[in-house]
Amino acid sequence: MNKIIIILLLLLTTSAFGQNKTPQEFGYRHIVLKFKTDNVDILIKSNKGEENVQKPLFFFCQGSLPQPLIKYHADNVYGVFPFEADSLSKKYHLIIVSKPYIPVVVDYKTLSTSFNYVDSSGKFPKEYSDRNLLSYYIPRNIAVLKYLQKQKWVTTTKLVVAGHSEGSTVAAKMAAGYKKITHLIYAGGNPMGRIMSMIGQSRANETDTDSTKFGEEEVKYWESVVKNKSDMDGSQGDTHKATFEFSQPPIEYLVKLKIPVLVSYGTKDWSAPFNDFMRINFIQQGKTNFTFQPYIGTEHNFFPLSADNKPNYDIFNWNKVAYDWLKWTNEI
Repeated sequence: MNKIIIILLLLLTTSAFGQNKTPQEFGYRHIVLKFKTDNVDILIKSNKGEENVQKPLFFFCQGSLPQPLIKYHADNVYGVFPFEADSLSKKYHLIIVSKPYIPVVVDYKTLSTSFNYVDSSGKFPKEYSDRNLLSYYIPRNIAVLKYLQKQKWVTTTKLVVAGHSEGSTVAAKMAAGYKKITHLIYAGGNPMGRIMSMIGQSRANETDTDSTKFGEEEVKYWESVVKNKSDMDGSQGDTHKATFEFSQPPIEYLVKLKIPVLVSYGTKDWSAPFNDFMRINFIQQGKTNFTFQPYIGTEHNFFPLSADNKPNYDIFNWNKVAYDWLKWTNEI
């Protein structure tokens, strides 16, 4: 690893991406860390006036896709975290790291309909796709943690790493490789790997025996991935290499962890049966360092499902989930 160079952005007026707002305007400290040849954007959420108060870190790994951390338009702002950060920031400095080569602050009117940052052809930027790999995120994030734990405002006796969806795999792999992590929160993940989530989601949309063999198409895709597991063509979305890396079952390294682990998941998520399997299996193995928190009747992002299996977006459970995380870290 190249020597880490730190640039603390106290005044940032505009960036190479043409941003006209800064993270500071939204209440975040912004640090740029040099990792290898890349600039890594780090946002820090602390209680106002407590930026230099010693607290442990709560490092959150977000889910998939090249989305900017701060998405705004006029006076409307989408949250950096999927939950309100105030409850957690009372006890922790919250940390989140941007996707590689994706600008931090973007007017969401310039993004795709899914809020992804795409190039002029509507594709993910190549610089992002080339680095959107588990084998890139782990050493990058550990480099971030090593730097931050040297800061005077960080207490090093406790280090919580949490991740949701794709981020759960990143968080779990970080915990397996960095022994200073004391607590892991594994949320909305699939302990059997990404491809099993893809198949499960596709199976749920099958309605007959002839024309909706969506799961079979995913299996065919997996055959292609395995045959070309080093392929880095990201023109159609994730590269084969990314899919292959994220499809290696996290249960294989989760089972080896000795630190406290909280597993949060919605019981209507397509990955729920695999989390239930892990729970049953770990009970049989006598692993007492795992706590399982199922959210009954909710989907991948903890929204309850209606009778026709559609998310009820009027009921927002993410803040409850975050409160449960805080309560768990207080008790363990």
